[in-house]
This record gives sequence, structure tokens and C-alpha cells, in this order.
Amino acid sequence: MTTTESPRWFKSSYSSNGGACIEVAANLVGSLGVIPVRDSKNPGGPVLNTSPTAFATFVEGVRAGEFGTV
Repeated sequence: MTTTESPRWFKSSYSSNGGACIEVAANLVGSLGVIPVRDSKNPGGPVLNTSPTAFATFVEGVRAGEFGTV
């Protein structure tokens, strides 16, 4: 399947401009089946395409405090 849809990047509303943020483009789940993730400080840098299941597991881990605090 080919799509011309562009990623619509967003950061969490909990992000406080501290610079340690990721951006996600959840709009591509339906067309490509992936959630692209990138570093908000480097929007032209690499993008990690992850499955919706893997991203949901990551979010659950963050909420559970599995990664500590920054």
C-alpha cells in the first residue's frame, strides 16, 4: 500500500518545553500501521517507526515509572 499522507507530529500536552521530548505521528496508524517517533530537538533527524502495540507498551511503562525520571 502506498500513501502520500504526511506525518502530523505532536508532543504531549504534559511536555513542558524542557527539551527532553519525543514527538509522535499517530495519524499514520491507519494507512501504514506504524507510529513514527522522533526527538523533538532534532526534527530532521532519524525517525523510529514502531508498531501500535510496541508504542502502547512503552507508554504503559512510562506511566508505571519503569524508566525513572529525567
